[in-house]
Amino acid sequence: MRAYERLLNYVKIHTTSDEESTSVPTTRRQFDLAKLLVEEMKQMGVSDVRLEDNCYVYGRIPATKGYENKKKIGFIAHMDTAPDFNGENVKPVVIPDYDGTDVALGSSGRTLELKKFPHLAGLKGRTLITTDGTTLLGADDKAGVAEIMTLAEVLLHSNQPHGEVEIGFTPDEEVGSGAAEFDIPGFGAEFAYTVDGGCETEIVYENFNACGAEFEIKGFNIHPGDAKDTMINAALVAMEINGMLPGEDTPEHTELYEGFYHLTSMEGNVEEAKLHYIVRDHSAVFFEARQETLRHIEKCINEKYGAGTAKLTIHQQYRNMEEMIKPCMHLIDYAKDAIRELGMEPATAPVRGGTDGAQLSFRGLPCPNLGTGGYAFHGPYEHITAEGMEFVVAVMQGIVKRYSEE
Repeated sequence: MRAYERLLNYVKIHTTSDEESTSVPTTRRQFDLAKLLVEEMKQMGVSDVRLEDNCYVYGRIPATKGYENKKKIGFIAHMDTAPDFNGENVKPVVIPDYDGTDVALGSSGRTLELKKFPHLAGLKGRTLITTDGTTLLGADDKAGVAEIMTLAEVLLHSNQPHGEVEIGFTPDEEVGSGAAEFDIPGFGAEFAYTVDGGCETEIVYENFNACGAEFEIKGFNIHPGDAKDTMINAALVAMEINGMLPGEDTPEHTELYEGFYHLTSMEGNVEEAKLHYIVRDHSAVFFEARQETLRHIEKCINEKYGAGTAKLTIHQQYRNMEEMIKPCMHLIDYAKDAIRELGMEPATAPVRGGTDGAQLSFRGLPCPNLGTGGYAFHGPYEHITAEGMEFVVAVMQGIVKRYSEE
């Protein structure tokens, strides 16, 4: 079965995770795909297949005879889809020999437009897979799942020699906890790749350092007629705090390696208010400086209005995996070589977000990220091509080949 055919089956299974849930997995429906993958792996001959109570799926492709001492490498993808947009009742639309022009997404009134997605012109002649405009597609990351499953079938039913290859599928990546309970010792790989990126030539080993920050502001409410030099309006203090941050350091004004403060929500009145931020930077030094700026703002506000007016809480989220990948750049070199062997040039721009691979890297499993061939994730404009998916499978084959030749 081709990778895109698997994808068409997988996206119809509702697996959206829930950022408000504290259970593992955050939604029981993720087991529906997990159980299907377990059965498919067993049928194709994958060894040591297991589904754990926390909805992590593992499998192993044994080394071919004479290659047992080669490095053990792994490939990982996540089964959940993002809660940002409807992920239920997905009806994928397949467009053979796409003509490179705008695509009306069913009867939704939405259109996949060339002016908004100029890369579409380069997909002309391919088999394009889109949504019907009412749901996301789920290629993030069911495309990665489908590609790894296809790789497994290729390795098990071809003459390509290889060392041991490990397979892992995780829940809850979209809500930031996909790697939290991943069984690295049981997985058994020395190195791995997440398959969870964008275009098929993408290799990511740099991501943001990330934290969340919350200001709680306590005001002093009094009748406005008697408020002179007495009232402290918490809502206005919140506005003042936000105004003390650099105005251009926001997501809509930054790109590439540039970091930002992102005000995600605010609430409040005269008595009390809250500001919620996410803070991002690729540079560890600049990341710490951004946090220090927040601490300085807290100090200034309390000096101006009185101790306890502002309380800052910072929650660390994830770190830039680059520092863990640099000592083992063979991971990147082999991926680049595999892409070039297929006639394309690798793309290694930093990702302006995080991946399971970042957390796994800091837990001791160096794990850069490969593209899936997909675009415009987390919404109704999500799309991918069958040819892009086949390319990713071939890239993984090339990586396996290079580790078997060491």
